[in-house]
Amino acid sequence: MERRRFLLGAAALALPASAQVRYPAVSRGTPLAFPRDHGSHPPFRTEWWYVTGWVRDARGRDFGVQVTFFRSRPGVAEGSASRFAPSQLLFAHAAIADPAQGRLRHDQRAAREGFGLAQASVDTTDVAIGDWSLRLAGDRYVARIAARDFSLDLAFAARLPLMLQGEGGVSRKGPDDAQASFYYSRPQLAASGTLTIGDTTHAVQGVAWLDHEWSSEYLAREARGWDWAGINFDDGSALMAFAIRGERGDDYWAGGATQDADGTVRAIARERVRFTPMRHWRSPRTNVEYPVAMRLQAGARTLDLVPLMDDQELDSRASVGTIYWEGAVRAMSGARAVGRGYLELTGYGGPLRI
Repeated sequence: MERRRFLLGAAALALPASAQVRYPAVSRGTPLAFPRDHGSHPPFRTEWWYVTGWVRDARGRDFGVQVTFFRSRPGVAEGSASRFAPSQLLFAHAAIADPAQGRLRHDQRAAREGFGLAQASVDTTDVAIGDWSLRLAGDRYVARIAARDFSLDLAFAARLPLMLQGEGGVSRKGPDDAQASFYYSRPQLAASGTLTIGDTTHAVQGVAWLDHEWSSEYLAREARGWDWAGINFDDGSALMAFAIRGERGDDYWAGGATQDADGTVRAIARERVRFTPMRHWRSPRTNVEYPVAMRLQAGARTLDLVPLMDDQELDSRASVGTIYWEGAVRAMSGARAVGRGYLELTGYGGPLRI
């Protein structure tokens, strides 16, 4: 059944959208409204809820955790009255970065919305595929994932106000106004719960980050992929930065923001964001090379991002159809660790198409 869901989802995603389909644009000046905008936005082409974090068990063992739900409107068979028409697709990834394992423990799912298999509420964050779910109640998210060789039961409690990215939640991704997303973050989430790996259950606590983003035209055709980082600093503040790379790997677009421990958000001008590779790692499975250690210059800050472990590659070709690196990193200021977060590297195995 799981393999059939993958094939149904991947096949529908690969189909070209109908010429009659009109996806709404992300318009500057559109205010976000909550709790409604915590929920799904079905008219838009692409959407995701992305949770990443560092947690530690009672023995002092560190783990990276990632839970992601994607929603896609493929724009095919929308005129069909059949309940089998793939008008909305849902995908999910879950991963644990465990240095004792040396590579990611990773699982993924895909399903059409409906039939009791998958759903994404339009009222608030409530997304699920089977017994995988991410739900928001008040200011507390709960993720429950029953993967093939691990499980997660984690709660994430908000400690800061929403971090609206870009201009009031509209984040530009290119020179054209249409190349944008609605985007907000929830950094400094207090994480707690359990990880079960094999027969061992670990009670864990830590800090996490949530991104919620939706768009109809995320990347320009000449863009290849992006580098992204979300860092929770030990002093209670936070930083998000991204750089979109062009076809030749050159800088194409960038952006970012900081949030102080009191909740104040400040945008970072795109010309003040730069990712510089410091060390590369080549995947033994896909032969893709990733810059897994980065120097990030964002506004007045310069940080070295050092991976918890090198092998944090996600092979998601069975669901969203791409390979990328999504890894837990320490943020270093010189020789001093100042924070923890995640680094995402896309488009290194080939141009990313969303």
